[in-house]
Formats: sequence, C-alpha cells, structure tokens
Amino acid sequence: MMRKYGLTVDNVVDAEVTDVNGWILNREVMGEDLFWAITGGGASIYVVLLSYKIKLVAVPATVTVFNVTRTLEQNATDLVYRWQRVADKLHEDIFIRLIVQIINDSSSGQKTIRATFFSLFLGDSSQLLSLMDGSFPELGLKKSDCIEMSWLESVVYYTSLPIGTPVSILLSRNIQTDYITHFKYKSDYLKKPIPKKGLEYIFKKMLELEAPILTFNPYGGKMAEISPSAKPFPHRKGNICKIYYSANWDDDGVEAAKHYVDLVRKLHRYMTPFVSKSPREAFWNYRDLDLGINRNGADRYTQGAAYGVKYFKGNFDRLVKVKTEVDPANFFRNEQSIPVLPSLGN
Repeated sequence: MMRKYGLTVDNVVDAEVTDVNGWILNREVMGEDLFWAITGGGASIYVVLLSYKIKLVAVPATVTVFNVTRTLEQNATDLVYRWQRVADKLHEDIFIRLIVQIINDSSSGQKTIRATFFSLFLGDSSQLLSLMDGSFPELGLKKSDCIEMSWLESVVYYTSLPIGTPVSILLSRNIQTDYITHFKYKSDYLKKPIPKKGLEYIFKKMLELEAPILTFNPYGGKMAEISPSAKPFPHRKGNICKIYYSANWDDDGVEAAKHYVDLVRKLHRYMTPFVSKSPREAFWNYRDLDLGINRNGADRYTQGAAYGVKYFKGNFDRLVKVKTEVDPANFFRNEQSIPVLPSLGN
C-alpha cells in the first residue's frame, strides 16, 4: 500500500528504545534527530528497539487482486515496456508488481521469459477494471482475472498460500510456505524506462543465466510526494520503481553458493546502463555486502560512505552525525554500520 500511504516508516509516530547507556527512551525524550534516524536508517545501529507506535490507515471492506502472466511469445516484451511507462502513474490505489523469470514452456519444451503482473487494488473489481481500461488497457485485464477479498485475505494471498487459507494463520509464528534455504539479493532503482532493445538484451542474458529473477516494485503516488529528507530512506520522486535481483537455491556448500551468487552479480552488471547512476542507488533492507564492508577502523567513514551514499544518498552525513552523538564509542555496529566521525569512537 506504499503508493497510497507511503512506507511503514512514514507512518511511525512514536518508538520506545534502549540506548547504549541502558536508558529507556520514547520519541519525546530521545529527540527528533534520533527518532528520524531509527525510522528508516537502521534502528539497531543506534539503539535496541523495543517498540514502534504506528498510525493505522484505512482500507476498504473489499480489495481486489490479480495475477496475470505473459510469456515472450504472448507479447511480454511490449507489456513490460508499457508497464514501465505507467506503473508509477497509475491511480494510487493500484499497485502492480512485475516479476520477470525463466520458465520451461510446456507447449514448446523450450525455456522462455515469463512476465507476471501481480496486483493489489484498494477497491472492488469494477472500479479496478474501469481504471485499468483507461490507463493500462494493453494488459487486457478481464473480470475473470480479478479476485475480490478482504484486505487481510490479500495479505495471506501475497504469501502465496492457497486461496481459502484462513486469515487466522497470520497469528502463527510458524507459517509453512515454500521454504528458501539459501538466497542472494541485490537492488537497483529505475529512473527512465528501459528501451525495448534494452529489454530484449536483458531477457537474452536472463535466458543464458537461467536462475536470477527480476522483480520491479512500482513507486509514484504517495512515494513521490514525500521529501527525500523526511526520513533516511531517500528514494522518492523520480523513481519509476525499485528493482531487486534474486536467486534461491537448496544445494548446500560453498561451490553452489558461489555459482548462484555469481549469476545474480552478472545480471546486476548487465543492468548497469539502464539504472540509476552517481550514485548507483540501492535499498537498505536488502543489505548487499558487495557494496562494501566497514571494518570499523580509522578509515571507517570512507568505508561507510562506499555503501551508505548508495543506500541513503544525501541523508548519509546526517545519519553519521546522529550516530556519533548517540553512540560515540560505536558499540552498536555490523559489517555495514553507519560510522561515527573519525575524531570520536574506538
């Protein structure tokens, strides 16, 4: 629902934390700088987070989902190109995720590209069809593609559990979905539509690599209205979507891991001409050690900036300032910490 309401961090109104000295603080006591940092800048780098207070948002009694697939032979390239043109400009109640992956075509026995258009609409199917007819008619969405349900049921649906699974399963801490043993993620941001020739190039490379999957999450709507400095998360206006690259595998061992990780890295390299530049932006939640590792030594600021500017852009230095103020000894740290300034800390 981020195109309607922004991110979760945009809707956090208070928090309770324990700081490095053991004090329990809420928003009023911690101050706005630390509150800002822990709502999108990685709370565990500054404090131990105890709780968030989140503003609830309104959802209609009925929402609609659809999951429409098209292969290369079914005009997937043109549809993917068109999706880039409209996904961030659709009505804010429409979210259409695009998933591009390799499948075996049952009719030909050959590998092909499949594009999946996976949507949540905050309304009924009649409203959705009317909006889609006006803004994305190329997809050819039909009434039979649409499934109406409650918003809670849509949460279950998005976990890929079978339709009809009771919503009470959301109370379980042991939901049995397709279990992923090992995975590798990388991320990018798309500022301009990839031309059709570029898509053909990418799809050709994906057919060679086979394993990696591309997922495009559309932005626009509320995401484009919030200032990039309002929260540490800076990727707002000007982004068509976030792209994430993934590969999942079950084989154990170093060789299997190296193989699949290398495939994701290759696809990421192939995408270089088409994505954001200076910096090539990345999504903080998909921590990617390929972007750099902080050894937390004397050059920790330089090491931190290597990945921090990609994750946070112009907000990085403000995060460093907050970190230096609240944890000057750098007690809370990891491989991709926000560093303390060189003049302080250990």
